[in-house]
Amino acid sequence: MVRVSERLVEEKVKGDEVLSTLYRELEGDEELQTALRLCNDMVVKRLYYNDHGPMHAKIVAGSALEILDIMTRRGLRPVTVQHGLSHRDAAIVVLLSSYLHDIGNMIHREMHHITGTYVAAGILSRILPKYYQDLKAQMRIRQEILHSILAHDDNVQALSLEAGIVKLADGTDMAEGRARYPYMYGKSDIHAFSALAIKSVELKEGDDIPLIVEVDMVNEAGVFQVEEVYGKKIATSGLDRFVTVRLLLRGKYLKSFQIS
Repeated sequence: MVRVSERLVEEKVKGDEVLSTLYRELEGDEELQTALRLCNDMVVKRLYYNDHGPMHAKIVAGSALEILDIMTRRGLRPVTVQHGLSHRDAAIVVLLSSYLHDIGNMIHREMHHITGTYVAAGILSRILPKYYQDLKAQMRIRQEILHSILAHDDNVQALSLEAGIVKLADGTDMAEGRARYPYMYGKSDIHAFSALAIKSVELKEGDDIPLIVEVDMVNEAGVFQVEEVYGKKIATSGLDRFVTVRLLLRGKYLKSFQIS
């Protein structure tokens, strides 16, 4: 079982020279990091939403890479691999799209999954040629990244394993730390209280169902965050039949559910 946190992504890229180099490049890219900080300026300070900045990007990236490993161990094939590229290429798609998925928030929360594809395209134009000299391969990777960014919205159906994984990973960043900023700025609705009720999220490979997302809550307000918010993402991930969510209340089993 793996806990979802900002440290997970470093563990996932460790040992792979290409992925670790790419991750360091993302972390050190001034334009990208500035854009992510501006996302929080827009959605946290102006709209009182949860964190959508650099920390969220790191947490989702680590979670996405872990889910990718679980799903592929269980025989699911990324679209990237189906088109003749490697598992590492699929991991590059997942890393880049999960790290960049919310970047459209720097413009506005509304339609951020659409504007994000335009912002990300410019950044990808700088980064991808360093890793892909073959134009066809570069375009394939770009396509899957931009699709994953677009499809992370609740109302857009994911059409690849990679996009579904990014969508699932996005929803796993629901622990209390993500809600502390809007709460500090005065937000006090069910979304804020529900997020504050989530103590931790862990990912586990199941026996019958590939992925178990285990959510530990300090009170039952967290059920809203899981069923109403995360449930919508699962429903359009294309991976709903491969995911079980297990709810704990202060470490004790409460209930499990699947979206079907």
